[in-house]
Amino acid sequence: MNEPAGAPPESLAAAIGGLCPRCGAKTLFDGFIAFAPRCTNCGLDFLQFNVGDGPTVFLTMGIGTLVTVLAVVVELLFSPPTWLHVLLWLPLTLGGVAVSLRFTKGLLLALEFRNSAREARLTRDEP
Repeated sequence: MNEPAGAPPESLAAAIGGLCPRCGAKTLFDGFIAFAPRCTNCGLDFLQFNVGDGPTVFLTMGIGTLVTVLAVVVELLFSPPTWLHVLLWLPLTLGGVAVSLRFTKGLLLALEFRNSAREARLTRDEP
């Protein structure tokens, strides 16, 4: 494994390019949206980060709101049949989430790395 050389990439650059947030190698993803277990260049363990459902929730809420507003506007202006609404908005919603999910997952992982974010640990101070 190689040691990281130079400064780590910016979070947006890491998310857009699928780059390791430590060394900048293009090793973040193992599939379209699946994280690789670790960076093959510097050894950073990507599984230590807890991205979870955050990206999916953000995208569903954001894109869902946008599509809902657009659907209401189209309905009020043009009154198309229901089948046309389904034909328009279902692919737009699914496509928007699918295309944005890789970027959002990468961004959240890069931000967790940059900010050293970890799950909370409760400790008890003994008297």
